[in-house]
Amino acid sequence: MDSNEKIKAVGINIQEKANLIWNVANSLFGAYKPHEYGLVILPMVVIKRFHDCLLPTHEKILETYEKIKHLAVRDGFLYSASGYHFYNTSPFTFERLKTDPENIKANFEAYLAGFSDNIADVLARMGFYNQIDRMSDAGVLYQVISDFCEDNADMSPDKISAIDMGYVFENLVQRFSESYDEEAGSHFTSRDIIYLMCDMLTMEADFSDPDAPAKTVYDMAMGTSQMLTCMEERIKALDSEADIICYGQEINPFTFGIAKADMLIRGGDPNNMQFGNTLNDDKFSGYTFDYCISNPPFGIDWKREATDIEKEYKLGDAGRFGVGLPAKSDGQMLFMLNGIAKLKDTGRMAIIQNGSSLFTGDAGSGQSEIRRYIIENDWLDAIVQLPNDSFYNTGIATYIWVITKDKPQSHREHVLLIDASGCYEQRRKPIGNKRVDITEVCRNLIIEAYGDYTSRTYTTTIVDGKTITVKSKRMESIALGYNKITVESPRLDKDGKPVLKKGKPIADTSKRDTEVIPLDEDMDAYFEREVLPYRPGAWIDKGKTKVGYEIPFTKTFYEYLEMEPADEIAKRIKAHERNLMTKLQALFGNGGEQDE
Repeated sequence: MDSNEKIKAVGINIQEKANLIWNVANSLFGAYKPHEYGLVILPMVVIKRFHDCLLPTHEKILETYEKIKHLAVRDGFLYSASGYHFYNTSPFTFERLKTDPENIKANFEAYLAGFSDNIADVLARMGFYNQIDRMSDAGVLYQVISDFCEDNADMSPDKISAIDMGYVFENLVQRFSESYDEEAGSHFTSRDIIYLMCDMLTMEADFSDPDAPAKTVYDMAMGTSQMLTCMEERIKALDSEADIICYGQEINPFTFGIAKADMLIRGGDPNNMQFGNTLNDDKFSGYTFDYCISNPPFGIDWKREATDIEKEYKLGDAGRFGVGLPAKSDGQMLFMLNGIAKLKDTGRMAIIQNGSSLFTGDAGSGQSEIRRYIIENDWLDAIVQLPNDSFYNTGIATYIWVITKDKPQSHREHVLLIDASGCYEQRRKPIGNKRVDITEVCRNLIIEAYGDYTSRTYTTTIVDGKTITVKSKRMESIALGYNKITVESPRLDKDGKPVLKKGKPIADTSKRDTEVIPLDEDMDAYFEREVLPYRPGAWIDKGKTKVGYEIPFTKTFYEYLEMEPADEIAKRIKAHERNLMTKLQALFGNGGEQDE
């Protein structure tokens, strides 16, 4: 079921709910610039969601607080009273706040002070406390609170589920990003892509064992945590009794606040949501997980984190990055190494990368060494090329890498490349750069290709009669590697004879060259066949040989189109000329005989 179908199935118009909430911006007009509206609206949505969740147990919380307020440790009692991992001990509700416009600022601050520390942390991360003074000074605080008292701003769990609330958050974050002239895709990935990643991760999983430990899911760049929410949703669809624990880290304070709020409302442990930079402030050091799902930033340099990352690199196997460091201009492969370090021995990861992770970096470079590490450990299970224009913030080619620490026997020592660049349905209305959707039909075709794990072309027809295609190629892992050899030629004296030193020829550095030899070919046999006939006396300096890996996605799926014969082209040109002359004569009259 795709995201649009999901919305219809739950009987709630997410777009309409988001529209109504965003209309609060009318009360901010003049006091805030349009690109600042989200500074108020997003935290207020979080606060109102907490308020509406706690409203049914409000009196019970107050009664419990009166009984235990003298105790040093109170959280456990209040969590139990509220039914959530958060609470509010203030006597105020939004309706009570609305009845006293003269004291709205003091009362609202008292209400916020009643929240548990984990909620206070969310609001502090979002910088909301600074906005209270600003709204009060501008005379809009009372109206904003009144707007959130309207019936259409009811966010109680019986009116809107946690999953549906996630959709609303997504919509609001996107609007805030666009009004701020910021890339929406830097915050979240659209549901069609997330569901594809989830299905690829779980398609062969068995969650039916009631005695199995809880499955753990981790997102190292979680945004609003919707990837984690979707994984939980997918696993629960496979087994409603499955136990899932989600963990995530996020560097953006706004989206972190939303993610932590979402976790609290869904009844999870808020400590599993951590704020900070995953690359140089890893909050989950020493943890391992069953699943990792993530869309980390690509094309973003890591110069700011370089000191810490290079220090960890020197730790070798004791750190996450010992295998190699990519170019400082793009840190996406560092996230891949972090994800691999976080996987259990049976763990699986789906991570989005752009094309540079496939091939940039020569043999021996950090990028190539990372690919070598993954492939030679036989962890790379599949790579899927997504359609262009699938993301809000970029139209370039993007790929899902599926990493599996414990491959099925039938997948061992192989990698499946899946070209799904033509598997999409056009959107009626683009959102940013996103012009296409991977609908359920498209997703099923890609999953079929992944499940078969063989070389084949898959096609199906969608509603408008368009044919969509997925191509897959099963490759031996060794075919992705190569030896880069250094070819030396002897220095010659004036008589054309090799100059020797201790009985061995001296190399002429001006003639030094390199050759790339596929890893599955014998190096010496290749050299004798392809090099020696053209460079007599040459030799391989084997001390300089480097092993490299790259994934030739474009080359693998390239199809040569035979050119049309010249005489056929000439016939078409001649026919076109005659047709043109006929139209000109009809327009201007026949001024003379037409030449043959």
